[in-house]
Amino acid sequence: MPVAIITGASKGLGRALAEALAARGWDLVLDARTAEVLKETAATLAGHGTRVTALPGDVTDPAHRSELVAAAWKLSGVDLLVNNASALGAEPLARLEGLPLDGLRRALEVNVVAALGLVQEALPLLRASETGTVITVSSDAATEAYETWGGYGASKAALDHLAAVLGEEEPRLRVWAVDPGDMATDLYAAAVPDDGDPRPEPASVVPAFLRLLDERPASGRYGAPSLLEGR
Repeated sequence: MPVAIITGASKGLGRALAEALAARGWDLVLDARTAEVLKETAATLAGHGTRVTALPGDVTDPAHRSELVAAAWKLSGVDLLVNNASALGAEPLARLEGLPLDGLRRALEVNVVAALGLVQEALPLLRASETGTVITVSSDAATEAYETWGGYGASKAALDHLAAVLGEEEPRLRVWAVDPGDMATDLYAAAVPDDGDPRPEPASVVPAFLRLLDERPASGRYGAPSLLEGR
């Protein structure tokens, strides 16, 4: 069966995507920082009859990234790597004049440096797969200027560019940066705690990711809302 590594997989979009892949028979290696929540997620997904390896840890730790790839190798390799784990840089978000520089460094380490590090670790196995794919979860903050979203948006813009270059350098792979659009996630609630407007559940955008996997368009940046409209 195909094997996917998904970071930030204990809840939100990561969990919803893992659930959909497990239902399709994918074997999974899942990462998150909260061990108990990740353990519960893995137990639920294993109910689909697939193999699920849950490895709690921090993606900024090189040893943890190596552990994730080694676990996938034991399952047969890496067909899909989803860099979904994200850090905001400040909770709640702050204007640039007051953005803690340590917070910005954390956002860059998680959203950019760790994502590239995991790609580097997994590349030999991705190249060996007939359908090697990398998905980086982006944001509209990477392309639009929103007050207080500067640090997070800058990190996602950098991630988008890395994905674009990786797509050029690895033409046999598919490399997609995907903007999922607005979602009701803990990350958004932490970013803007006073925003009580209803937002779509993460599961509602998963069909956009599945469409990419089914149709395998060229490497590039895609928006989930557009993919959903085109179904």
